Amino acid sequence: MTSRAATRPATRPVGTVTRGTTNPNRLRRMDRWIAAVHGAELRRAPDPVAVDLGYGAAPWTAVELLHRLRTAAPHARVVGVEIEPARVAAARPYAREGLDFRHGGFEIPVRGRPQLIRAANVLRQYDEAEVAAVWERLCARLAPADGHSHGGLLVEGTCDEIGRRHVWVALGPQGPRTVTFATRLGSLRRPSDLAERLPKALIHRNVPGESVHAFLRDFDRAWAAAAPYASYGARQRWIRAVRDLTADWPVTDGPARWRQGEVTVAWEALAPRRPL
Repeated sequence: MTSRAATRPATRPVGTVTRGTTNPNRLRRMDRWIAAVHGAELRRAPDPVAVDLGYGAAPWTAVELLHRLRTAAPHARVVGVEIEPARVAAARPYAREGLDFRHGGFEIPVRGRPQLIRAANVLRQYDEAEVAAVWERLCARLAPADGHSHGGLLVEGTCDEIGRRHVWVALGPQGPRTVTFATRLGSLRRPSDLAERLPKALIHRNVPGESVHAFLRDFDRAWAAAAPYASYGARQRWIRAVRDLTADWPVTDGPARWRQGEVTVAWEALAPRRPL
């Protein structure tokens, strides 16, 4: 598989410049999920480095990632990586203990193997056929799994401009593991509203015959069936709908995450039915 990234000389950053759109708190849902599910791995690591890949025109997401990871792993460090040199120069005044900014791309210009790479709204501008090669390259840079660790984590996904709706794929050194749907419940009409924020690997697969389309269809049906719970609030309706989904779909989390307006499903259940 050949991508635009693969045609660039190895001495140059790998990838293409994104639009750079960013807003404070845009990635809060993703960050809190990472801290909750990957915090133990970060705490165990001797040097827990996290990479905010493609942080954009302003450094807010990297600053916030450091703050949120340190609630779970006090020694975590964050490196913001951007392919546009002007953005790196603009971010460097915000560097401090535990936070640095570097020029680079998918090659991930940090020493050693990071415990976390977060790539939010980065692959949306790429073609679907390019996603697998980028995932493979990024996963190869993660800290490896061993007898005491599941290894590093790549979190790649898409959200709206103010972070109300977000869908991401979590990948380990061996490839994709799960897909998480997260939303501000008060803004949700039905779960399939999240389809517009599917990551590039899935967004073109929301059609009949594909697994993600079937999942969102079933989620809408469960949401409709849970309508009587709306009198107790959107959170209770969501929890009931997700609980009903577990009868037919491999949901990997539980009520503690559902209460946050999240649900996580095994990747294999939603993966495209033909290779990317």
